[in-house]
Amino acid sequence: MRLGIIGSGMIVREFLPELVRMDALSVQALLCTPRSLEQAEQLAAQYGIGRVVTSMQALCRLELDAVYVAVPNALHFSYCKQALEAGLHVIVEKPLAANEQEALALARIAREQGRFLFEAVTTLSMESYAVLRAWLPRIGQVRQVLCNFAQYSSRYDAFQAGQTAPVFQPAMAGGVLHDLNVYNLHLVMGLFGSPQRVQYTAHVERGIDLSGVVLLQYPGFCAICAAAKDSAAPSYFVFQGSEGWLSLDRAPNAMGGVRLCLRDGTEEHFVEPMAARRAVPEFYDFARAIRAHDTGFWESRMQQSLAVSHVMTLARRDAGIRFPSDEQSLFG
Repeated sequence: MRLGIIGSGMIVREFLPELVRMDALSVQALLCTPRSLEQAEQLAAQYGIGRVVTSMQALCRLELDAVYVAVPNALHFSYCKQALEAGLHVIVEKPLAANEQEALALARIAREQGRFLFEAVTTLSMESYAVLRAWLPRIGQVRQVLCNFAQYSSRYDAFQAGQTAPVFQPAMAGGVLHDLNVYNLHLVMGLFGSPQRVQYTAHVERGIDLSGVVLLQYPGFCAICAAAKDSAAPSYFVFQGSEGWLSLDRAPNAMGGVRLCLRDGTEEHFVEPMAARRAVPEFYDFARAIRAHDTGFWESRMQQSLAVSHVMTLARRDAGIRFPSDEQSLFG
């Protein structure tokens, strides 16, 4: 798969060393802003990437199969739309879009163009996720799900001093719900589907959520999804059932180990082999699906992404967090 990368920020710098080593794809080009041209050229030279361009038009003229969109959340819709309409498959960093309306529009464009649009959520392609799904019935009737993803942001001190990075800007569709809690939601909803009810209580400053708790109501149990960028604590997942419990020992973007403990004394463990290289499994999945034109895989992932986008939009509405791109009908 011939891949172009849109962006040169933190997530690109984290994933690029692994992507250029993969035999399933070839990173052909980087798209950056003129302001970040020097940084992008350094990355291209370091990892043997042949082209650096500063316009979407120039990127789309190259012979590419797909693009990976890794820019601030509010820009996802525009870049994804342009790439899809240029006939390219698209992999976009979570969240899929700023709100449900944008997500639905992108899904429609992808179908009209006959192209795949994937939301990059590392969790869903990891072996630990498959193990978790396979072991879940063994704990009996699920009674409660508790999850926490807390990560003190490297930009939070600057935010407190009055400087606002995109991740903390409503105009950029930032906030902890879209940055961290999206992983919790994908993991829970990937296992249990859409909830009956959504509530969101958040610590909000300057119009953006810095930490918060999403309560998902399911028949017979609740899932509590907590996340924070203004404080730190061990990240964890616990699934409590009538016959035992399951847990993860790392944040949901890397999964880590899965532990099963049953009431009869049975205990089993699984260690995620790709926790340190978390981008690799999902990009193999994307490359395989594009090569095989696996529409079933794409539809499954697309439906989950749309469901999560719907829940996040409902959650923001419940907490009164509004983005400029939100339609009036969302908030009434």
